[in-house]
Amino acid sequence: MIKAIKDYFSFSKKEFNGILILCFITLLVILFPLIYPYFQTEEKYDFKAFEKEIAAFEKSSKPLEYHYENNYADHSKDVIATNVKYFNFDPNDLPISDWQKLGLTDKQIKVIKNYESKGGKFYSKEDLKKIYSIKPPLYAKLEPFISINESSNKKGSLKSYSNQYKSNESKFVKRIPSIIELNTADSTSLDLLKGIGPAFATRILKYRDRLGGFNNINQLKEVYGIDSAKFLEIKYQVNVDGSLVRKINVNTTTFDELKKQPYLSYKQMNAIIQYRKQHGSYNSIADLKKIPILNEETLHKIEPYLIF
Repeated sequence: MIKAIKDYFSFSKKEFNGILILCFITLLVILFPLIYPYFQTEEKYDFKAFEKEIAAFEKSSKPLEYHYENNYADHSKDVIATNVKYFNFDPNDLPISDWQKLGLTDKQIKVIKNYESKGGKFYSKEDLKKIYSIKPPLYAKLEPFISINESSNKKGSLKSYSNQYKSNESKFVKRIPSIIELNTADSTSLDLLKGIGPAFATRILKYRDRLGGFNNINQLKEVYGIDSAKFLEIKYQVNVDGSLVRKINVNTTTFDELKKQPYLSYKQMNAIIQYRKQHGSYNSIADLKKIPILNEETLHKIEPYLIF
C-alpha cells in the first residue's frame, strides 16, 4: 500500500525538471511588477526651447503693434495733402479738378466717380463719409465746406424713387401672372409663380407625369419639398382641371404601365394583375375592394385615375 502511494506521487526526473521551470516562471510573473520600476528610466522633458519660442513671440508682437500704428499715421498723411484750397462745394458731379484742389488722390476720386456712375447720389454731408476711401481725418477737413443743393437733391430723390417704383412695379406685374392650370402648365409658366422657382417647377412637372395629372390642388403637398407653408403660398395662384387627368384602363393595363402610379406599391400592382387573371375583368371600384392588400385610402386615391 505504501509502495503504491509512493509510486503514485513520485516524479520522473523529466517531470521534476518541468515542475521547477514552471515554478520559476510563476515566480518571475509575480515579481515582475515589483522589479520593473527599478529598470524604468523616468522620461525628462526640456521646456527651455519652448520657453525661448514664447519669449520670441512676445518680443515680436510689440513691434508689430507699433508698426501698424505707424502705417496708419503714414496713410493718414498720404490722404490729406498739405497744399489744398478749401472752398464750398457740392460733392454731386463735382469735376475731378475740384476734387484734386481739395486734396484728394486719384484713387479716392476714382472711387467717388465709380459711385456716381452707378447712380449714387450724396443727399447729406454724412453720405460722403460713407465712401470707403474717405477716411475720418479727411472728412473732418472737408465737412465744413460741404454744401449740398437741396432742391436738386429732392428732384433727384423723387426721380430715383419714381424709377425704382416703376422698376419694382414691372417686376411685380411680371412675377404675378393670372391663375395657372396645373395640368396644362409648362415649366416657364410655373416658374413665374410666387414661391416657385425652376427646381420646384421641375419637380411638379415630374410628379404630374407620374400621376397622370393632378385631380385636386392638395396633391401638390405630395411633391417633394412643398410643405404646408409653401403650399399656402402657391395654392391661390393655381387651379386644377380634373377632366384632364390621364386614366388607366384597369382591365387592359400591364404591370409596366402601372409602375408609374405613385399610390401603388409593387405588391399591390401585382395583386391587381393576378386577381384579374383569376377572376376576369373588373366592373367597378367595388371589385378592387375584394383584393385584401388594397385598403380604402389607396382605393380612394387611385379611383380618379381608373376606368373599367
